[in-house]
Amino acid sequence: MKERQDGAAWQVVETREIYDNPWIRITEHDVVDPNGNPGLYGVVRVHGLAVGILPVDDGGMTWLVGQQRFPRGYYSWELPEGGGSFDDPQGSAERELLEETGLKAGAWQEFLRMDLSNAITDEQAIGYLAWDLKEGAAQPEACERLELRRVPVRDAVAMALSGEIVDAFSQTMLLKADALARRGALPAGLAQHFI
Repeated sequence: MKERQDGAAWQVVETREIYDNPWIRITEHDVVDPNGNPGLYGVVRVHGLAVGILPVDDGGMTWLVGQQRFPRGYYSWELPEGGGSFDDPQGSAERELLEETGLKAGAWQEFLRMDLSNAITDEQAIGYLAWDLKEGAAQPEACERLELRRVPVRDAVAMALSGEIVDAFSQTMLLKADALARRGALPAGLAQHFI
């Protein structure tokens, strides 16, 4: 574990595996916190990598995916995203984009790495910009019932700012891309669609 600047770190006394399935593993730890207090800490260990894609076409449009989210029981509009492989994150992103939207991209750029809910999980995420798009038929997984919405990327940014898009990964990708565009840090052909 990474140590604080003053050298104090969490100490693990004992670890138990509580649950495991193909997607997650839950471990429980008897710990001593950085201040020397004994405690209990549960961690959700995610078996894969989260990948997300912000596709932008030549007209400045992007695709949002609508779906029912089981954990909190609500309908969510998000950028295309899903589980991926640590060994081939971009290949996983290409697969997710095709599955959820039917899109294939000729150009890709990784632009975001983040930890998701790092107090209770070790889940990591990588976000990609995708452009030079070719449309095809979506190929959702058997358990997915998806709805697609094509909107101007500026409108998607506004949806993230207003809270209409509540998915943290989608919000972060949209707002980071917008900030990078305003700083001149995106390819010119993409940046013009945000500003």
